[in-house]
Amino acid sequence: MITAVDQLVDLVGSTEVADAWDRESELPGMTVGGLVRHLVSQPECAVEFLTAPGPPDAPVLTLVGHYERVDWLLAPTDAIENTSIRDDFNQMSSAGPTESVEVLARSRRKLGAAMAGAGPTTYVPWQECALPTDDFLVVRLMEIVVHADDVTSSVGTAPVAFSSEVLEPVLALLAALAAKRRGQDAVLRALSRHERRSGSSVSAF
Repeated sequence: MITAVDQLVDLVGSTEVADAWDRESELPGMTVGGLVRHLVSQPECAVEFLTAPGPPDAPVLTLVGHYERVDWLLAPTDAIENTSIRDDFNQMSSAGPTESVEVLARSRRKLGAAMAGAGPTTYVPWQECALPTDDFLVVRLMEIVVHADDVTSSVGTAPVAFSSEVLEPVLALLAALAAKRRGQDAVLRALSRHERRSGSSVSAF
């Protein structure tokens, strides 16, 4: 997780991001600033949740299984489940790019201690469940990797070259979610056999 946060610093603080702050990103209706503020909220909420004990009777779900509680996953892009996230972070981005740089730096300073002191599970309040802490961190990594790509695509900079320790668990999660949504055969064939690709989407989201 710390490695992933370190690999965001140049992107979040770039002039390309600052210059495009109020422009619409590749995510319809979400500004570049809103997208970046959402991106830096991932380590921010990791620090918060890793250090906040949840209810002792909270159900502990699997990494893939907890997505059954995620209301935005299958909702249309214009549904409230998605537009509320978009609108919240667009509003938060009104503080400007410097605030997001500061959020990232502050979270980075606190993240090591938060991870070292975390228990075996981490409570996720918006799903009212807990995840094994390692799985909770994989979810945050996935959000970082996907939204960093959204940002670089939106501002025209090179993709962030995430290290294998960051990228591999993210790709495994995305493949598992895609198989759950699109079917095992479609995803397996898309990843393994050029000759058997169907041409239809195998995206996880």
